[in-house]
Amino acid sequence: MSSTVHALPQKTTKFKKMKSFQIPDTFKSPVIGAIKEYRRKQDKMKKDFSPTLLDFGPVRFLIARHFGFCYGVENAVETAYQIIKDYSSKKIYLLSEMIHNPEVNRDLLDQGVRFIMDTSGRQLIPWEELTADDIVIIPAFGTTLEIQAKLSTIGIQTEQYDTTCPFVEKVWKRASSIGQSDYTIVIHGKPAHEETRATFSHARQNAPTVIVKDMKEAQKLAAYMKGEKSAELFYEEFKGQYSEGFSVEKDLKRIGVVNQTTMLASDTQAIADYLKQVMVETYASEGSDITAHFADTRDTLCYATNDNQSATYGLLEQAADLCVVAGGYNSSNTSHLVELCEAKLPTYFIENAAKILDRDLIRHYDLHEKVEKVTEHYLPDSSPVTIMLTCGASCPDKVVEDILIRLLSFYPEAKPLDETMEAFV
Repeated sequence: MSSTVHALPQKTTKFKKMKSFQIPDTFKSPVIGAIKEYRRKQDKMKKDFSPTLLDFGPVRFLIARHFGFCYGVENAVETAYQIIKDYSSKKIYLLSEMIHNPEVNRDLLDQGVRFIMDTSGRQLIPWEELTADDIVIIPAFGTTLEIQAKLSTIGIQTEQYDTTCPFVEKVWKRASSIGQSDYTIVIHGKPAHEETRATFSHARQNAPTVIVKDMKEAQKLAAYMKGEKSAELFYEEFKGQYSEGFSVEKDLKRIGVVNQTTMLASDTQAIADYLKQVMVETYASEGSDITAHFADTRDTLCYATNDNQSATYGLLEQAADLCVVAGGYNSSNTSHLVELCEAKLPTYFIENAAKILDRDLIRHYDLHEKVEKVTEHYLPDSSPVTIMLTCGASCPDKVVEDILIRLLSFYPEAKPLDETMEAFV
């Protein structure tokens, strides 16, 4: 094995203007790539969220305007594969899954990378096995200050191998800013998600912090803000979701809301608006400016989450028979796209084309029951059939292409793919 060492760019370079990344060919798609490039040239300001139509005659596909690898994911994937190439003589670890996509993580494992923890934080490899000579990659979700300290104690330097998404770090900075202004930080996120755990760790260093996963929990929090429930109940209802030393009586008088970047923008805004109104009503008699109790925080969702969600709304303005959403079943941003789609039409959440068993059977994930199911007769007998197709920010374009081609194969009278794609050349 080569022992040549090539220094990777320091982490600070990723805050420069957007760049093109070198993604392994196995994740690329000439079909999806051509469509994306065509739409980019036609809509450079990204104001058109209408889908792309691929009309094959008996079957038509409506492809979402935006989907697939975002900036943070591309940066993480490129960095990981560059490390594998340049440090073949070293042991390479990932703190947990690089991103929430089984195709990418499976390939990294095949390349010899080992995961120290699973996505829930359960230890897979003891810290004692690591040495100062090993490489540990911090995934796009970021990590906690406690884990950073553990790695530092071992002697492992992570700065060069930290692929934390800059939009996640933006949330940390926002939390730090409002925390230093004596506001309690309310995080809208899924408590068990890696990104939320990391944000919680960073936020609680600056201020009292509490996590709410949805509007229902925001309403529970409001009851304590208004003094309608005893403080003792708070510690039971929000167990594991508040910082050490949290004082219900003191720490809920001034708050600011930040979020896990992959949550639905509409949900985050609704929670922020609701909690702000609670403050207005609670302190109306004071006649003071609302900013004395509610921090004026800007939205902290990343651009890709916003674009993908806007593109999904644009997709759903069209009529279709069904929707197929591709991505990892533990992908937060993908699950939210599924929720949007299934509210309007039959929606099938699948990891890859292999889940499409045949013309009559599809194996898909049920978000509500958290299990895979097999559905019969998912494709209608009518003609033409219109299928919506999209995926999350951690799903490779190749997966979407494979799904399209698999579905297309069930229509032998369809126009050839090359003929249909001529419009995008």
